[in-house]
Amino acid sequence: MSAHAIDDWRQQPCVSVLSQRQILAVDQVRYGAQPISQQQFATSVLGLFPGKFAAANEALGLTFEGESETEQLLVAALGDAAGGQRHILRSQALSVLTTGAALPYQADATRLLKATFRDSSLISTDYREGVAAALAQGVIPVEADTSGRKPRLNPNRSESYRMAANLLCAASADQTMAALIPQRIQPVPLAPRPIPEQEIRGAWLTNIDSQVLFSRENLESGLQRLASLNFNTVYPTVWNWGYTLYPSAVAQRTFGYKQGLYPDLDNTGERNEALEAAQGDRDMLKELIGLAHPLGLRVIPWFEFGFMAPADSALARSHPEWLTQKADGSTVKAEGTHNRVWLNPFHPEVQQFMLDMVSELVANYSVDGFQVDDHFGLPAVYGYDPYTVDLYRQEHHGQAPPADHFDPEWTRWRADKITDVMRRTFDVVKARQPKAIFSVSPNPHEFAYKYFLQDWDTWVNRGYVEELIVQLYRSDLGRFVWEMNRPPAQAARRHIPTAVGVLSGLRGRPVPMERIQEQVGAVRDRSYAGVSFFFYESLWWSDTETLEQRQQSLRQLFPQKVPVPQV
Repeated sequence: MSAHAIDDWRQQPCVSVLSQRQILAVDQVRYGAQPISQQQFATSVLGLFPGKFAAANEALGLTFEGESETEQLLVAALGDAAGGQRHILRSQALSVLTTGAALPYQADATRLLKATFRDSSLISTDYREGVAAALAQGVIPVEADTSGRKPRLNPNRSESYRMAANLLCAASADQTMAALIPQRIQPVPLAPRPIPEQEIRGAWLTNIDSQVLFSRENLESGLQRLASLNFNTVYPTVWNWGYTLYPSAVAQRTFGYKQGLYPDLDNTGERNEALEAAQGDRDMLKELIGLAHPLGLRVIPWFEFGFMAPADSALARSHPEWLTQKADGSTVKAEGTHNRVWLNPFHPEVQQFMLDMVSELVANYSVDGFQVDDHFGLPAVYGYDPYTVDLYRQEHHGQAPPADHFDPEWTRWRADKITDVMRRTFDVVKARQPKAIFSVSPNPHEFAYKYFLQDWDTWVNRGYVEELIVQLYRSDLGRFVWEMNRPPAQAARRHIPTAVGVLSGLRGRPVPMERIQEQVGAVRDRSYAGVSFFFYESLWWSDTETLEQRQQSLRQLFPQKVPVPQV
């Protein structure tokens, strides 16, 4: 190629503007077809969109490794494929652009790509979100005449300097610069979302801010409503606020009360005896099972509080030796306006108490499964009680636990102990009811492991989990989707039905049905096994929508009954 041809490439309007503004360095680039590196492209994106990447991370509470912002951007966008001087692939470039410019993720990313590109099957799921976001924003330049056919993306081809420049100009917020690239690939309008042939459609039933468990009439109307809306699973709390919500001989002999349906929201330290007396000998769980099964609803009881208990509960008062401690010797951890303590999951008496309750539950009721959640672990600040310290010393040649509660070895030691408790709990369930599934609903793995010592990735790999519902209580679609794409959740999907916990509202914080529909659509688009809503009562709360409008929205999501995926 002649020097004149080289000069012509550098003098193209888009390239010239990027070079003059010091966004794309082309002085040493002889040919427009020369591949651009990951580092050079990421640096250009940060230059074109200053502050966008940092602001988005701050808003979402995300941090990424890397000595420079360029390295952090590459890790955020490309994960393990980040390699600085490696040539950047087209799909990778779009992922870096989306991440650096904070372009909004798309709920229907998979369908959007399939409808638009002939070679969508070649787009790695690692870069799906970035490509779909760029497509939806209309910033992917047309590369060649497609003669009316679907265009090709060529996602795995190395991006050239020429195409990188066109992409940067097309994405620019500067309208003059963007106008230099008039031809863009347009996303194809999508047909209505298809309904899966099988999926989990669940709702958690709790006794906080909810009346559904407090009478047979409430249960009957609530379960009939869910069944009419084509739900197929309910997760009723049966261990909450230091009490069982079913008559328990284990609870009776351990701390003096066989059950307690009403939570101590006023922090009195006592049950509301008047309300409890009005329940008489009612067995809520037996009623629920009898009502739910004829309606085609699975019943999977849920130990909502796990190892947590109210600080002034009868359980905590009866067995202070069961409580674990922080490094300063304190036992209490505030949760909103309520003080909590945590039972020591490393103590054999605590373990036996929990196993006895699980065994009793599964032996006495025709349940379809059993579920634990993020409270079947331990906040990382705990574990400094005398029993646990002595146990650690025994296994570490007399050495005391590290003062840093995030110390990697100390975290691993405690997490492994909790994994063993999980194994024993799983074995108890299977010994009593082999066909009952063991369900776990944790936080995303990185958070669950670091802050609650729950290594649920290992639980899944060892076969202790038969249904996983990852709690993704996010209002931002980007963070919601980002969490779905994390490796532990993706790995779990290859082994067991893996669904997503969707927040349907909290007291004083109703969630618009539009957001719920969008999140369910995103879950389906990424082929997860279904959803469960936290929590039942909040499905009907809204400041702007009527009850019938919200129910109609759910009918649109679930227009007919479907079975749950088989374990």
